[in-house]
Amino acid sequence: MIRGHLQPVAVVDTAPAAPSGPARRWLARAVACLGIMLAMALASMGPALAHASLVRTDPGDGEVTGTAPARFVLTFNESVTPLVLRVIRPDGTAFDLLRQARQGRAIDVEAPKDLGIGTHVLSWRVVSEDGHPVSGAIVFSIGAPSVNTMRTAGDVGDGPVRFAIWATKLGLFIGMFVGIGGAFYRAWISRPERHGLRVIAGAIILGFVAALFSIGLQGLDALGLPFSGRIHRMAWAAGVDSSQGRTAIVVAAALIAAFISLGTPRVSACRALSLVALLAIGAALTMSGHASTAHPQWLMRSAVFLHSVGIAFWTGALTPLFAQLVAESPDAAMSLRRFSRAILFVLVPLVAAGIVLAVVQVQHASALWTTDYGRVLLIKLGLLAAVAGLAAYNRWRLTPQVEHATPGAARRLARVIAVEMVLVLAVLSVVALWRFTPPPRALAAAASEPAYVHIHGPKAMADLTITPGRAGPVEAVITIAAGDFGPLKAKEVTLILTDPVAGIGPLRRPARRSDDGSWRVEGLVMPIAGHWSVRIVILISDFEQVTLEDTIGIRP
Repeated sequence: MIRGHLQPVAVVDTAPAAPSGPARRWLARAVACLGIMLAMALASMGPALAHASLVRTDPGDGEVTGTAPARFVLTFNESVTPLVLRVIRPDGTAFDLLRQARQGRAIDVEAPKDLGIGTHVLSWRVVSEDGHPVSGAIVFSIGAPSVNTMRTAGDVGDGPVRFAIWATKLGLFIGMFVGIGGAFYRAWISRPERHGLRVIAGAIILGFVAALFSIGLQGLDALGLPFSGRIHRMAWAAGVDSSQGRTAIVVAAALIAAFISLGTPRVSACRALSLVALLAIGAALTMSGHASTAHPQWLMRSAVFLHSVGIAFWTGALTPLFAQLVAESPDAAMSLRRFSRAILFVLVPLVAAGIVLAVVQVQHASALWTTDYGRVLLIKLGLLAAVAGLAAYNRWRLTPQVEHATPGAARRLARVIAVEMVLVLAVLSVVALWRFTPPPRALAAAASEPAYVHIHGPKAMADLTITPGRAGPVEAVITIAAGDFGPLKAKEVTLILTDPVAGIGPLRRPARRSDDGSWRVEGLVMPIAGHWSVRIVILISDFEQVTLEDTIGIRP
C-alpha cells in the first residue's frame, strides 16, 4: 500500500547531451551488433508459407495397387526438410528411408524392393520453412488390404511436449518484452535506479532459460519424440538447425546484453546495450514464425520488427513505472511525462504493423470465427482493447494528476498499471498458442494447390492438373506429348473421371485446345474427395486413338 503522497518536485526534463567519445564508440558497437543480427535475419529469408501442407502423394493415401511401387513421392506446397521417413510393412517391421530421400518441394525416394502383399504405412515428418514440424502417414496396399497395427510417427503422444513448448514460448515473451523492454525503459526513459530492477532481471533470466530449453523442445517436436527424449543429443541438434532454434539463440544473446546493461554504471554503455537488445529481438522474430514467412517478405518482416519492438517498449515500461509509483520515487512524474511523450510515436507503427499482420494472415473476416488462428486473434484483440482503454485512462486522466502531485493519484495509477500488467500477461499467454495454429492464409494456400498426375504410355503421355485439387468447381489442364517426349498433334482430347468406390461416373468432358498448346476442361465439378480413376482419350487421327489411365487424389 502507498502511504502519503508524492511531494511536489521540480521536474527537469533535459534532452540528452551530445554523445561523448566513449559514448560514440559504444553506439558504433551497437550499430555493428545490430547489423550482424539483421544480416542473420536476412540470411534466413526465402519464399515460404507457414506450416507446410501435403498436397499429393504417389502412391495415393488409401490406394490399392496391383504391383509394388518403384518410388515414393510426397509433394508439399513449399520446400520442406524431411526428418522422419519410413515404411512399415504388413508384418510391423519398419524400413528407414530418410538417408535416401531427396528433399525440396517434393520428397522423392526409391521404395524398398521387398514390399510384399498387404497394407503398408509410409510415415513421414518434415519441418517447414518457418521452423514448424508437420507429420502424417499414408496407407497403401499392394494386391489386397491387410491388418497393420503398427503406430506411426503421427501417433506419438506429444501433449507434454506441446505444453512445454507453450510454457517456454510464454517465458521467452516475458524475457523479451518485460525484461528487455524494462531494461530499455530504465536506460532511456527513467534514470537508472533500482525500482523494478529485480523483476526486470528475473524476467531476463526466465527468458534466457526458456530460450535454451526451447531449442531442445523444438527438436523434440521436429522429430516427433516424446518428452522423455529431451536430453537426447539428436533432439538438440535438430533444434539448433531449425529457424526457431536460430531465433532462440539470437534472443538469448539479446537477453545477455540487456542483463549486462542493468549493472553498467556508464549511462552511454547502458543505453547502447539496451538499444542493441531491443532491436535484436525485433530482428530475431523476423527469422521464424507464421507472419515473417508470408509474402511480401519485405513488408511482413518489417511489420514483425516494428510490432515486436513497439510491444517491448510499451510492456517494458509497466514494471519499473509501477515500482516507481509504489516507492513514491521523486522521478516518477518525470518518467511519466517522458513515457507519455514517447508512447505516442510508438503506437502509430505498432498499431499499423499489427493491422498489416492481421490482414495478411487472416485474409477473410469469416476466418476470425471459423479457424483456431482467428479465434485466438479475437481473444487477443479483446484483451488488447481492455489494455488500450486502461492506457488511455492513465494517459489522459491519471498522468496529469500525478504530474501535479494530486493526492491519491499515484496510488490510483499504480493500481490501474497492476491490472494492465495482468492483462498483458494474459495477452502473451494467448499469443503463445499461435505456435500450434496455422494461419488462414496458409490453410487457403494449401487448399488452392492443384492435384497432379503424370501418365506415361508407349505411344503418348499426358500431364493432368486439376486446380484447385479439392472437391468443388475446378479446372482441368491436360498437356500431351509423344511417348518418346516428342510433340504430339491431336484432333480431340477427352477426360473421363470415375469414382468406383462412391459409384460416381463416368464423368465425360471434352477438352478445348488453348493457344499455349494445352487442353483445358472448364466448368468441371468434382463432387466429392477421394481417389478418382482417370482416363484420357487422345484422338490422333480418324484411325488412331490412344487411351491413358491412372488415378488422381482429390482433397476435401
